[in-house]
Amino acid sequence: MSSQEDQFQQATPAPAASSADDDMTWWYKWLCRIAGVIGGVSCALAGLWNCVTINPLNIAAGVWMMLNAFILFLCEAPFCCQFIEFANTVSTRADKLRPWQKAAFYCGMAVFPVILSLTLTTLLGNAIAFATGVLYGLSALGKKGDAISYARIQQQQKQADEEKLTGTLEGQAL
Repeated sequence: MSSQEDQFQQATPAPAASSADDDMTWWYKWLCRIAGVIGGVSCALAGLWNCVTINPLNIAAGVWMMLNAFILFLCEAPFCCQFIEFANTVSTRADKLRPWQKAAFYCGMAVFPVILSLTLTTLLGNAIAFATGVLYGLSALGKKGDAISYARIQQQQKQADEEKLTGTLEGQAL
């Protein structure tokens, strides 16, 4: 391994190996949870409204939206489902998932009813559930890097490039 790679590894912080939630601040965790609960409420209300029709695709999309609301409540707010015995186990398993896994699951859940029946009700009802997935996806990207450490890495790379350039020029002159 070259000295440049050693310097880069020393300057970059080591990833946390304990939990996926270590990268998220407490307020961002609560923001994601609140967005999940509000997304569940909007999915449930829009799904119920979607079921009041004679179009079978709208009814299927409405049932799927109410299922999405139930899953969002189970994962994000298990206290809303205290009458279900397995609610806490589902919530703890959902908490162990990585943020990108939650993001893919929530966004996929929210897109399916829209594909099934593209109406304003399904779009607006699933928008907040999709936004919850986007919030989890953003947390999967991680925090911004420290500007000082990246500036130091850039300076070290610049010096190494200049040393290589002067070394090759001196080697050609001989």
